[in-house]
Amino acid sequence: MAARAKRAKVEDGSGLSPLQSFLQWCDGVGLELSSKVCVSKEGTVAEYGMLAKDDIEEGEVLFTIPRSALLHQGTTKVSTLLEKEQSSLQSSSGWVPLLLALLYEYTSSQSHWKAYLSLWTDFKTLDHPMFWSKEERGSLLKGTGVPEAVDRDLANIQREYTDVVLPFMTRHPDLWNPGTHTLDLYTQLVAFVMAYSFQEPQDEEDDDEDEEEEKPPNPPMMVPMADMLNHVSNHNANLEFTQDSLKMVCVRPIHEGQEVFNTYGQMANWQLLHMYGFTEPCSSNSNDTADIPAAKLYEAAARGAQSDLDRQLVEEQCEVLCQIMEEKAAFVFGKQGCLTDTELHTALKVLCMSKEELSEFKDNEGWEEDDEDDEKISLALSNEGLSELKASWKRLIYEAARLTLRSYGDGEDEEKVMDVDRALMEDKAALAGLSCRQWKALQVRYGQKSILHGLMELTKS
Repeated sequence: MAARAKRAKVEDGSGLSPLQSFLQWCDGVGLELSSKVCVSKEGTVAEYGMLAKDDIEEGEVLFTIPRSALLHQGTTKVSTLLEKEQSSLQSSSGWVPLLLALLYEYTSSQSHWKAYLSLWTDFKTLDHPMFWSKEERGSLLKGTGVPEAVDRDLANIQREYTDVVLPFMTRHPDLWNPGTHTLDLYTQLVAFVMAYSFQEPQDEEDDDEDEEEEKPPNPPMMVPMADMLNHVSNHNANLEFTQDSLKMVCVRPIHEGQEVFNTYGQMANWQLLHMYGFTEPCSSNSNDTADIPAAKLYEAAARGAQSDLDRQLVEEQCEVLCQIMEEKAAFVFGKQGCLTDTELHTALKVLCMSKEELSEFKDNEGWEEDDEDDEKISLALSNEGLSELKASWKRLIYEAARLTLRSYGDGEDEEKVMDVDRALMEDKAALAGLSCRQWKALQVRYGQKSILHGLMELTKS
């Protein structure tokens, strides 16, 4: 895992290091840290991390932080104003109130969270791909989906800042100054929120009461101390939310000297790099995935057409699927098989229909009743079931995976595209010579390519 944003090495004039000042602040706000753990730079996978000073059993609480110490739009000094003007702060991200709070608190010498925010002298060491050059993203991450996601992010950030944040700051020059609270700082704080914030899960009881009305997710918030923990998919601690506090709880035994790891969720390497700026080694990330764009499946079907009538049928099948599926839909494959199995099952079924079956499907506006349950579909599209699929379905999956794999290269066939990163992964000297960004990009690329190549092996004739 790559190091996350670096913190300052000295605190101005106090004689305390930033970490010492932060721990002192934690004591003052009522954060209770177990005597069995410590925050350290030594023996951790990134700049900071949490280590076990003693053996820790499952269920033990590692620290408890009161809700009053959390930093979000409801606790910031400018919370009343943000609440009053919330209607003017609406955006697609839903993050503007928190980001305005951070703009204010990060640049205020009197901030209640100064000791916490002083752990970051600036955010220029955050290494999200949004801070790479467009050329670097394009060359290192081609085919992975990350460059396209970053382009969307940067466009949304600029639009949000220009259309929502800037007009709001201009109305309140006593609290915000566009000369200080620039688009660059705003972008860095977006990355900070992406990498370090937490979202409280929806209350399950409320969900039961309003099943038909989908609630928006809770806004993100900064949770001091919790963001010190690093992530691995095979984690040993988890953040729990209670009415008065948040608690980091051990979920499996941790031995003295081992690092305490939280989880950011079931994250593929491309998501970790995009959102957090780091990756896990692709071999150890059990949550890694690769996407096959629906367009590649449609292209695979078109390539199999033998006559004009066949091509016309494929066009009709694709038109039907475009009405059913989202624009730019993709089928997601993990290390154990397809994760979007229902969608893929529908697509394969439609693409393998005869003209008569398709006409009946259109007349009925879909299937009146599907006799295959979700469990059977999931099994059929798992690694164990793929080789047993009917030949026409296997051909489509194989060809779509092949076409997707080729998109990582510059016109080479799929085997050459696979071999170039496989050779790099097996060359220890070459690996050691990679820059941090090159190594992270390799983990993303090779992880995805390996899933696609494995899919081809399972579905080849």
